[in-house]
Amino acid sequence: MEKQIWWKKGDWAAYFGLLTNNLTNLLTMMGLLLFVVGLPKEMVYGRITPAFGLAVFCASMFYGYFGIKMAKSGNRKDITALPSGPSAPSIFTVTFLVLMPVYQQTKDAEFALQIALVWCFVEAMILVGGSFIGETVRKMIPRTVLLSCLSGLGLLLLAMNPMLQAFETPTVSFIVLLLIFINWFGKSPLFARIPTGLLLLVVGTVLAWAFGLQSPEAIKASLASFGFNPPSVHIDSFMQGLPHALPYLASAVPLGLANYIFDLENIESAHAAGDPYDTRNVMLANGLSSTLGCFCGNPFPVTVYVGHAGWKAMGAGIGYTVATGVSMLLVSLFGLGAFLLAVIPMTAIVPILVFIGVVTANQVVRETPKVEVPVIFICMFPWIANWALTIVNNVMATAGTSAKVLGTQALAHKGVYYNGLLHLGSGAPLASMLWGCIAIFAILNHPLRGAVAAGTGALLALLGIIHAPVVGIAAPASMPFVYAYLMMSGVFLVKHYMDAKAAVPLAVEADGGKLAS
Repeated sequence: MEKQIWWKKGDWAAYFGLLTNNLTNLLTMMGLLLFVVGLPKEMVYGRITPAFGLAVFCASMFYGYFGIKMAKSGNRKDITALPSGPSAPSIFTVTFLVLMPVYQQTKDAEFALQIALVWCFVEAMILVGGSFIGETVRKMIPRTVLLSCLSGLGLLLLAMNPMLQAFETPTVSFIVLLLIFINWFGKSPLFARIPTGLLLLVVGTVLAWAFGLQSPEAIKASLASFGFNPPSVHIDSFMQGLPHALPYLASAVPLGLANYIFDLENIESAHAAGDPYDTRNVMLANGLSSTLGCFCGNPFPVTVYVGHAGWKAMGAGIGYTVATGVSMLLVSLFGLGAFLLAVIPMTAIVPILVFIGVVTANQVVRETPKVEVPVIFICMFPWIANWALTIVNNVMATAGTSAKVLGTQALAHKGVYYNGLLHLGSGAPLASMLWGCIAIFAILNHPLRGAVAAGTGALLALLGIIHAPVVGIAAPASMPFVYAYLMMSGVFLVKHYMDAKAAVPLAVEADGGKLAS
């Protein structure tokens, strides 16, 4: 066997990109818990953050091991490890649906964290349980659908906001984007001897400081977060929260299913790129890493990050994931995140996420047969609505109002179809996959599979898992969607019956022809 290369030139760029994504989520989490929820600093810095870093570290080590194992078994040097990190939707969901309301009602930070830890454990168990059927589900859902759902996620949740940030600081980001176009999309790179990731950081950092976009005061302020805080086991907190957590677990199930779908999509993306990771192993790794973090005090689960195809296109191997996991652990233990982002500007880094989003979306274009191309765009609609719904809600919240106060009719008169955004964007991961299945089974004329997909949609809508802002069985606003999906299922069944009826005379005619001959 040839000697395996554990660190490649492309690992530098992938490391900086993935680490930045993880750091952004870490700092977002810390900011929400400290300044929005109002949890004590000693809890955030001393318990949650170290356990957060530990969970990411463990998942990264698992992914590195899986990559090494695949490289050795196949005698390959082109393996790219899966990227790991915290589930970004879970950060907001746990914060706003669990920690904030519990803490506001009880003023007991310890009790609020206990409830959130149970929530995280349920999420982890969905992944662990799903690992035993994940490979079967992945094979049942067409590749075009899985990759199309992932492309919507990549463009709307990973790349869109970084692109907006790039246009807020064009003097830095435009040059960084141009270097990405030349070096990573093009065939004739500038400064080819310098790793492109390092080049982007150096150029972006120099431009940001030159144009006065970075502040020396921010570096000084970041030093206040320094300190050593090792993770410790807090199973007692988890156990104490068990009897009281049930009312808050309604959101855990749909988001757990969404994370499950994310993992399936990202694993399928790796398969399409030539790295066939075992679905069960990856999901077990996520579930066990999330459980370990939960028992140490972290309420946020980890997941497979979007972008494997992008990191592979950069030339990344196995080292970038392992290095990111180690860095996240060290940053969490010593409170270094704020310092790093005070020195290296986000404007120099976010264009890398634009690249990852574009490559992720481009993968489905390469892998999709021409007849199935419409499925790509069908799958994107729920993600577009989800992104727009978030923007609209944030704008109204900033203005101190809401859709209920303004009225959906008034919004509709201004061209903002809020009810449509709410229904289409709620449960986007599952809705995207569902509509992709309905579309592809209709296109390929698989009416029985289409009837099952539509029937599944009726069940999900009945439970409020899709097309509803909160989970609730047979809510009045959800019932029209239940009826609509059942009618779609009926049409599929009629189509199956008509196809079967039309096939009988053809079969008889074929048999008659044989007899006559």
